[in-house]
Amino acid sequence: MSRKKSKKGIGDLVIFWTIVVLVAIGFIMIFSSSSYSAYFEYNGDRYKIVKKQILWTIIGFVSMYITMNFNYHYYKKLAKPIYISVFLLLLGVMVGAKLGFTSLVPNIKGATRWIHLGPLSIQPSELSKYAIVIALATLMDKRKSKIVDFKSGVLVYLGVGAFMAGLVLLQNSLSVTIIIMAVTLIMIYVAGGKFSHVFTVGVMGVIGAIGFIFSTSFRRARFLNFLDPWQDATDVGYQLIHSLYAIGSGGFFGVGLGQSKQKALYIPEPYNDFIFSIIVEETGFLGGMLIIALFIVLIAAGINVAIKAKDMYGRLLSTGIISVVAIQLIINVAVVTGSMPVTGIPMPFISYGGTSMVFIMAAMGILLNISKVSKSLEKNELA
Repeated sequence: MSRKKSKKGIGDLVIFWTIVVLVAIGFIMIFSSSSYSAYFEYNGDRYKIVKKQILWTIIGFVSMYITMNFNYHYYKKLAKPIYISVFLLLLGVMVGAKLGFTSLVPNIKGATRWIHLGPLSIQPSELSKYAIVIALATLMDKRKSKIVDFKSGVLVYLGVGAFMAGLVLLQNSLSVTIIIMAVTLIMIYVAGGKFSHVFTVGVMGVIGAIGFIFSTSFRRARFLNFLDPWQDATDVGYQLIHSLYAIGSGGFFGVGLGQSKQKALYIPEPYNDFIFSIIVEETGFLGGMLIIALFIVLIAAGINVAIKAKDMYGRLLSTGIISVVAIQLIINVAVVTGSMPVTGIPMPFISYGGTSMVFIMAAMGILLNISKVSKSLEKNELA
């Protein structure tokens, strides 16, 4: 059987069913965390937000089904169009904001990251995380021998990642910028890059990020606030303080499903980036650890797919996709627990969000397809 043909089946069942469980938990917790605020915001409709999430999740599963049955080797041909399309979308957000097209590119809570098309909205920065993975995997696969060279290899790949990250950073999305650059470094190393090169660039990146943060008083104050959020408890530190109240109130077993106090108009949009604090408040340390354990299972299974991939391209795609999930999870948990400065990043599969759900499910479909192709080739080799 040609590798270009689609393979039947789901692929890695651990990945598939872990995703299903995480999404199901997401439905429960989105309803629990949103019902109070939705009642006031949508004229008594407590189910409004969870109904919207269910719709987006259905679309997400459809996108996963499509990419799961679309042979991943074809993305080599699509890499450039995808990269250019995302670049144009990110540029469109910037230009639209500059020209004052607020109906098309609204400013939401001080950030301009969305493109509104009638009832639909898209956040290009969410797509950029996966576009960079496809672009880098394709480029690295074509230029395998260049990876050990710093100038013609590492710097080229860094340039591709930094270009996309720079556009995202201009939209004040520091978290996605961090994800893009971290994934770029991970993929360089997995492709065969020297540890000394990756380590040096990583250190320089951290120094540069610190310099960028401390370049203005606003960024410096926001960055340092997580060390002592109570110094500005009514403004910058407000969200983190109430997140910590929620986590602290949960204890080991939680206060009970649906019994959170912090979701009652204390934490802004508790069903979004700070949903993990509500999970811990209602289900306790035990519930929080269960969520993290499920993600560890998913990440381990994704790494296993990368290890078993039959070619460098599949290995790099798998590594990049699962790295996005892992880094996003780490940042989200670190933010809600006060371990790093507050920056907006949703918890994969669980936080409310249409764009993030559809794109991450599509990415999981690619991962499942790599698993399917690898298993099929393995069976052919044993036959």
